[in-house]
Amino acid sequence: MTVEADPPAEPDVTLTSPAELLAGYLDFYRDAVLRKLAGLTDEELRGSRLPSGWAPLELLKHLAYVELRWLQWGFAGQQVEQPWGDMEARGGRWRVEAGETVEEVTAFFRAQCERSRAIVAGARLEDRMATLGGRVPPEEERPTLIWVLFHLLQEYARHVGQLDVVRELADGVTGE
Repeated sequence: MTVEADPPAEPDVTLTSPAELLAGYLDFYRDAVLRKLAGLTDEELRGSRLPSGWAPLELLKHLAYVELRWLQWGFAGQQVEQPWGDMEARGGRWRVEAGETVEEVTAFFRAQCERSRAIVAGARLEDRMATLGGRVPPEEERPTLIWVLFHLLQEYARHVGQLDVVRELADGVTGE
């Protein structure tokens, strides 16, 4: 049986500010991720239904670290102890430790999103990243904030689409 879920609200259709539109759509997708995971059991969150083997909770942790890497570590240039803490090795498989709870991973995700919002609120779209992967290249080689936000949007859109499939396989729930 297919169950249609109510979608979260998209940003207002009359928005003309690129900064507000980008921030609004990032929040739209952040909410969509959490909504897709809501109602899944711990077993469904930690297990995989896909040949690639990733689990929904691993994806949530990955997105928290995506926020951390791009906006805290890269754009703001803040010191981050483990920027690749969502992976077994940089570029490797996503992971959630056996002792990490769903509540902890969700709280970590929410905290990273709040930090990202604060960083974006204090910057201009044309501002450039402080670092790239911990190194400081010439300014002209560093992405602008608007580029970073578009990159995050495409990452969220792709992963929300993957969660659409996982959720439908788990319990038949579909929707935006």
